[in-house]
Amino acid sequence: MVKPVFVTTTFTIEGHTITAYRGLVRGIVVRSPTLVQGFLGGLKQIVGGRIGAYTEMCEQAREQAYEQMIQHARALGANAIVGTRYDGSEVQGGTAAATEVLCYGTAVVVEPQPGSSGSSA
Repeated sequence: MVKPVFVTTTFTIEGHTITAYRGLVRGIVVRSPTLVQGFLGGLKQIVGGRIGAYTEMCEQAREQAYEQMIQHARALGANAIVGTRYDGSEVQGGTAAATEVLCYGTAVVVEPQPGSSGSSA
């Protein structure tokens, strides 16, 4: 069984003490829409409204970047990531556009504080 990795946007984990810093970890994914997503997205741009196909593509990219970041932290021997952030941008390459999603934070080792109930790290 793989031990869970705490991931938080804060710089502390309640009930735990940071005992070691392992460094910056990141996951990066660049995705372009499929033909169907591009076609449906183009139609939505004409009539307006939420572009579900693009939303799905971006959510998949975020999830993949998040998982890559966790794998990177595990490879460094960390059991938690603090200060987690996302960043996204559009990448232009000729006539094709893609979305870049970056997920990053600081990999750390945490231990439960004496008397705390948070011993699952």
